[in-house]
Amino acid sequence: MFAKAPIGRQQHAANQRLERHCHDSAFATVVLSGSYLEAGDEGRRAIEAGDVLIHRAYESHLDCFSRRGAHVLILPIATAVTLPVLGKVTDPDRLARTAQRSPQDAWSALLDDLRACDRRHQDWPDTLAEQLRCGSTLSLRQWAQDIGLRPETVSRGFQLAYGSSPKGFRASARARAALAHICHSRLPFADIAVTLGFADQAHMSRAVTALTGAGYLVPGGP
Repeated sequence: MFAKAPIGRQQHAANQRLERHCHDSAFATVVLSGSYLEAGDEGRRAIEAGDVLIHRAYESHLDCFSRRGAHVLILPIATAVTLPVLGKVTDPDRLARTAQRSPQDAWSALLDDLRACDRRHQDWPDTLAEQLRCGSTLSLRQWAQDIGLRPETVSRGFQLAYGSSPKGFRASARARAALAHICHSRLPFADIAVTLGFADQAHMSRAVTALTGAGYLVPGGP
């Protein structure tokens, strides 16, 4: 169900495409060389050497590598500290050398050097992705009409850009939001379900189970 985060150095080939996939653990990707486009749950970003992408547990993404491919370093996230989705480091090669000796020391060095930045595509698929993350009642047909496109064109274009249908993207975003509330909020589960637009607590339970494979997260779930 989940793709394993390949800890350590990884080489991606020129023009390689990794279809949309999900990881059940959090990790950081430090780009040592090359470049690629990542379409994740938090938007599309053009990634280059020196960039650091933070991938949280149960997030999904699609990666399209450039003609140069990319050489990356994958580090497990060792703390619960809140980090920006995208940041930069001044010396990624030093991090890679440190990681050969101690991944934990490399993680500490990354935290000391990481500087937040944000570069996101702003085409219509990205505008739609943002609205799907934030609004559970968005009508795709109405949204397509408002920007002068056919609903079928919007669905195909979004699938191509993000590797997911708009409906699937919204369902995944809502399930992640539910999981975050369950872990960090004191609200009753039934109230969380209503707040996030689920039909009821059982509906939310099924969504979280589909995302994590752990039905025990929501008492009363399947």
